[in-house]
Amino acid sequence: MLRTKTYHKKKILVVFLGCAAVLFFLMGRLGYLMIFKSEYYSEKAQELHERERDIKAARGRIFDANGVLLADNETVCTISVIHNQIKEPEKVIEMLTKELELPEETVRKRVEKYSSIERIKTNVPKEVGDRIREYNYAGVKVDEDFKRYYPLGSLASKVLGFTGADNQGIIGLETVYDSVLQGQNGKILTLTDARGVELEDEGETRLEAIPGKDLYLSIDVNIQKYAEQAAYQVLEQKQADSVEIILMNPQNGEILAMVNAPEFDLNDPFTVEGSENMTSEELQDARNQMWRNGCINDTYEPGSTFKIITAAAGLEEGVVTPSDSFYCPGYKIVDDRRIRCHKIAGHGAESFVEATRNSCNPVFIEVGLRLGVDRFYDYFQQFGLLQKTGIDLPGEASTIMHKKENMGNVELATCAFGQSFQITPLQLITTVSSLINGGRRITPHFGVKIQTNDQTQTKILQYEDQGRILSESTSETLRYILEQVVDGGSGKNAYIEGYHIGGKTATSETLPRSANKYISSFLGFAPASDPQVIGLCVIHNPQGVYYGGTIAAPVMKDIFANIFPYLGIERDEIAEESSQH
Repeated sequence: MLRTKTYHKKKILVVFLGCAAVLFFLMGRLGYLMIFKSEYYSEKAQELHERERDIKAARGRIFDANGVLLADNETVCTISVIHNQIKEPEKVIEMLTKELELPEETVRKRVEKYSSIERIKTNVPKEVGDRIREYNYAGVKVDEDFKRYYPLGSLASKVLGFTGADNQGIIGLETVYDSVLQGQNGKILTLTDARGVELEDEGETRLEAIPGKDLYLSIDVNIQKYAEQAAYQVLEQKQADSVEIILMNPQNGEILAMVNAPEFDLNDPFTVEGSENMTSEELQDARNQMWRNGCINDTYEPGSTFKIITAAAGLEEGVVTPSDSFYCPGYKIVDDRRIRCHKIAGHGAESFVEATRNSCNPVFIEVGLRLGVDRFYDYFQQFGLLQKTGIDLPGEASTIMHKKENMGNVELATCAFGQSFQITPLQLITTVSSLINGGRRITPHFGVKIQTNDQTQTKILQYEDQGRILSESTSETLRYILEQVVDGGSGKNAYIEGYHIGGKTATSETLPRSANKYISSFLGFAPASDPQVIGLCVIHNPQGVYYGGTIAAPVMKDIFANIFPYLGIERDEIAEESSQH
């Protein structure tokens, strides 16, 4: 009996001590949380009673070289509801259905949804948002937002690009400079009770948004308009598939204009003509094609404009001089292949300068063969043709070239006059710019400077020369020869009295050859002695007459005639005097 009482006492003591230990642990834990973790849990409690809404940052603007606004922001509104705060749900549903022009079923579903905050519609015009705010219905929130707006519509559309619903860049410069143009969103914090109802006496805490930085470009709106007008004229006249024009400063790589006709409306970039019967996949393919920048995304056989590069390599290597004599019978036999000249009867005896004026294939085949595969390939690489230009646009295509080990005499011969390989229009004009500017490889670009919205901070974008690729003496000789092409040669339709213009025409056939589709082009620059502007016009699949000298050279002549005075490129004084008499 005594033993049983003693056992029970011990059991009670153990239980008591256990409870005491638990109690002491809980007290210690409580003390730890109250003393050492009080700030942490205070913040957590605060968060449970805070509701957060974004204040959207204004995206940085884009300007041309003269400060003309190319991309701006339009104030719009985002309409949201907070379920726990709505006092008159039926009136709210009726009002939102009417003002937002949405189906009642859609509005009702969102208004009646239990959530901390439910978005009803974005990109609502500001005047509509202001009307909704005037109703002053509890639980309805109207927050200002920004929508991208392009004041000049389709101008340079495939260069500028556009933004999506989240205001992030999708294509073009809007994508490349997205991190610069995007600002930092702000916040609106409101306190609520346990039911999620805002506490009226507490007000709102605002963390203001920081707008994105502005981007200034080398594009000149006036020159871009001239170029687009010329492109659309030849597009319509020749019923071509597309026309590409690039205008650049060959001394520093600044691009003055880039046209990809037809362009598209930047303020309505998702609409495609004739899309009614397209599947979703077909529609997206059509959009991608509409947005595609052929100047940098697509490659083509350059044809005779590439003879500029073959001439530069031959002159630099010393395998040809301007006065060297040649004879063209209308063809040249290479190994077992008979490769003809565009003039079937042949050009007969001619110097290298005359052969360039005549765009004679057999002579340039001979120059290529004199160089040989190894040296030709070395110059191809030295001139930068096997690497991308590094332009500040997305999706630049690479040159498609034979591997050196796969090049025989026939491949060398066809490459020498611009066939059997492909490059982008941008790569061609960049390389020629580098050959005529004294021999410095440049980086083509649009971005010039970045500036804060309040203009207190400015960053000038730097683009260094990529090194010498040609001697100054060869560059000077090349400019002289190319001036002769325009002054009475195959590029004579680009000649403007009183100006010294250098250039080269081209007519190439697309693959497959059996399709009988052609690409006509002309590349020209001025002044020939010290080039300040270079232009390339590429016309895809023109109908009727398709020779580059006949249809592409006049396009560049028209553009040059408009922009030379604007750029301060003056006529010869003698020519001006003679035109006045």
